[in-house]
Amino acid sequence: MLQEPPESQYDLRFEIFGFPVRVAWSFWLGAVIFGYSLVDLLDRVGADSPGRLPLLMLWCVCMLVSILIHELGHAFAFRQYGINASIVLYHFGGLAIPSSSFTPGRSFSRLSEKQDLWIALAGPLAQIVSAFVLIGALKVLGLGFSEGQFFLVDLAMPLGLSRIFSVLDGEPIQSIGLYAMVLFYIFPSVLWALLNLVPVWPLDGGRIMNSVVLIGGGRRDQALWISVIAAGLLTAYGFKNGQTFLGILFLSLAISNYQVLQQNSTWRF
Repeated sequence: MLQEPPESQYDLRFEIFGFPVRVAWSFWLGAVIFGYSLVDLLDRVGADSPGRLPLLMLWCVCMLVSILIHELGHAFAFRQYGINASIVLYHFGGLAIPSSSFTPGRSFSRLSEKQDLWIALAGPLAQIVSAFVLIGALKVLGLGFSEGQFFLVDLAMPLGLSRIFSVLDGEPIQSIGLYAMVLFYIFPSVLWALLNLVPVWPLDGGRIMNSVVLIGGGRRDQALWISVIAAGLLTAYGFKNGQTFLGILFLSLAISNYQVLQQNSTWRF
């Protein structure tokens, strides 16, 4: 589920900041599945909605930009340590894949745990910062959200973040297009970043936890146990709250982590 998909003639390819980017065809399918419920909700409650198809296309573009920024965070962190990287966007999000080193004899397998931690953290950090930059730009322009628009924005920014950043302040956004763009960008940028920060391998949070455990003098199998427990708790949460996809995802991660733990407790990530 989380592995790089095979190349296809239907993939979109381009380069940005010197990083090769491949957008697999499955990325668009995943974006539609992931965002359709939100698009449908906005279409039903939003005044002057242009319809589901235009909103769905806007959602896919916002997803592309948001996840690309996430992977660029990883890619720039690799570059900071002299390592080339390429980016693949696919059904589950994206991957920043180290390919070669600028320095002869230098390998990404020789990075320190602190360097690994920063590379893992850089992706979700870049993504969530980009969402807050957008909110900041709206505040500079004197724009905010009306009470009627607030519940969707509050959904997009959990943990009370919408209240902390006072997104109700300012003149309410009148354009359904601008409102949809802001909502569609904030939603994946905040939730995707938070999801990636849970301490489950191979998500970014699992990599961060692995580095933290090793920096603190612990062992890799201890990081794996944390991953198994966290994945188990999220599996229970997903199924209990009717979020079947979330439950299936973390159930598969819990099983795979436990299998690795049983096969070799000293396995090197």
